[in-house]
Amino acid sequence: MFIKQLYTGCISEAAYYIESNGEAAIIDPLRDIDAYLQLATERQATIKYIFETHFHADFVSGYLDLAKVTGATIIYGPETQTKLPVHVAKDGDVFKLGDITISVLHTPGHTLESSCYLLKDASGKDHAVFTGDTLFVGDVGRPDLAQKGADLTMEDLAGMMYDSLQTKITPLADDVIVYPAHGPGSSCGKNLGPNTFSTIGEEKKSNYALKAESKEAFVKAVTEGLAEPPQYFPINAKINKEGYDSLDEILEKGLHPLSIEAVKKAIEGGAVLLDTRHASVFTQGFIPGSIFIGLEGRFAEWAGSLLSFTQPIILVTEPGKEKESIIRLARVGFSKIDGYVDGGFEAWKASDEEIDMIIDVEADELAMDLPFDPNILVVDVRKPTEYGDGHVKDAVNMPLNELIDPIHISGLAEEQNLYVHCAGGYRSVIAASLLKRQGIHNLRNVVGGWSKIKEQEKIQTVKESSVLN
Repeated sequence: MFIKQLYTGCISEAAYYIESNGEAAIIDPLRDIDAYLQLATERQATIKYIFETHFHADFVSGYLDLAKVTGATIIYGPETQTKLPVHVAKDGDVFKLGDITISVLHTPGHTLESSCYLLKDASGKDHAVFTGDTLFVGDVGRPDLAQKGADLTMEDLAGMMYDSLQTKITPLADDVIVYPAHGPGSSCGKNLGPNTFSTIGEEKKSNYALKAESKEAFVKAVTEGLAEPPQYFPINAKINKEGYDSLDEILEKGLHPLSIEAVKKAIEGGAVLLDTRHASVFTQGFIPGSIFIGLEGRFAEWAGSLLSFTQPIILVTEPGKEKESIIRLARVGFSKIDGYVDGGFEAWKASDEEIDMIIDVEADELAMDLPFDPNILVVDVRKPTEYGDGHVKDAVNMPLNELIDPIHISGLAEEQNLYVHCAGGYRSVIAASLLKRQGIHNLRNVVGGWSKIKEQEKIQTVKESSVLN
């Protein structure tokens, strides 16, 4: 028996390769399937099954493309509703893979079709459970994503999840390995732990949700303090349920070099320029109106949260990063990628076209300027919870995900000198590009963000709320 977790940190997603006696199964594959095909080829195995734990909301699954290439059977759990060619399993169904078996445990709660998969080794002993978004390390899946159209409340789904956990998961032996679909940073839970796998015994000891003394206490615990889900969640769930263009088709269209004149014409036609270069490079010069989302951060997540899925995208990348940019966009459902700037920003600059830039400042410069400039406004684009844990006195909290809505920046005045920061410097550059795109240019980006600001003794910091709407 061979099990490999294939973890993609930028979207906190875990897929799994399972193999026994030359037969393999993939659980929750990403949109780009080459890693699974390569692994099967290297190990001289045949991919027999593709198991899906649910219709994912935070990435587009590669199950259709993978099944097309391999001929593998796609397995979903009970209550799955789709017209796509999948096998809808019954609760308790057993699938043989070489010398091992994989059983379906229907665990509704996160979604109605959510299912876990219990792996038994060659001796018939429970070895591992692949829990999807039902059970995470230190957390459980959020119960507020599948209520629309299901005539259910968040509390109804949380109650279902409690029953699922109590009847299907916690009765398993303490040494059974827990392999979830997501790790730290995922928006599918409230506060996932730092590890990407665990055991049933460890989760019983440390997971707040499994320690709830009653169903009522569980429902309250898992429904309190849920942040708004990213805007792309329902879009991705719909794509996974209804189907999508193949990744090869998206790549063929997106890997098309565009001349400067073609780029200008595309912009006039409503295309958005997405610059995926490193933040420190982008601030030194970029095409006016570009939105920055760098590949070095949680790229796909922020693209899905900030960009339109219906608006054509033109890429500005570092040389050789065009394909990576397209694949990572496709992972969260983007398909309208119409090409990239041939020669990148340097070609635009060499054509004597207008360019823009963002002024970077160090935290010590902010410390020197604050006492003497009454027009300084510190704009903190972190999440409200981060802001509440500590921020610059009189700073306003304008979370990054809200900056695409003009109403959230309407309180900014022309005479203000904006110093924009986040936790470490990635989100603040995204924010600065969005503000500039909306006509706000009197801003500076604080390099290193809050991590550097809090080291400055001359900057007064507090723990209180002050949100600018």
